[in-house]
Amino acid sequence: MNWPIVCAAALMPVLLAACSGKPPRLGVADGRLAPCPSSPNCVSTQATDPGHQIAPIPFTGEPKQAMARLRAIIAQRGGKIAKETDDYVHAEFTSRIFRFVDDVEFYVDAKSHTIQFRSASRVGHSDLGVNRRRMEAIRRAFLAPS
Repeated sequence: MNWPIVCAAALMPVLLAACSGKPPRLGVADGRLAPCPSSPNCVSTQATDPGHQIAPIPFTGEPKQAMARLRAIIAQRGGKIAKETDDYVHAEFTSRIFRFVDDVEFYVDAKSHTIQFRSASRVGHSDLGVNRRRMEAIRRAFLAPS
């Protein structure tokens, strides 16, 4: 038996579980989501630097309708809703192979009729553009005719 491989295989679930811990702060404070870290594995509609900045999602109609549409799109794309209020959703998206978790937050700003969002990897430095592509796909799905 190859003991180093057996030991590595036995430790893998423990290591992956340690890598999926919660980020330090989630939620909305004074209409703002948490800022992105300096690493490139985060995008936010409220970021000011081009590396992290991404456009918000405009909506028409009632905020309640926007939230319902958003929840449906999250479910279609494999996200699990971890927390929600009348104007906020925190969803978790887990990668298939390594089971890394990305935290995606949405804030429905009724005053500006936009959905602000932030998508960030919990661990690592680079996500190879996964968060940006996911959020662009969610925007396209939201804006597509229903």
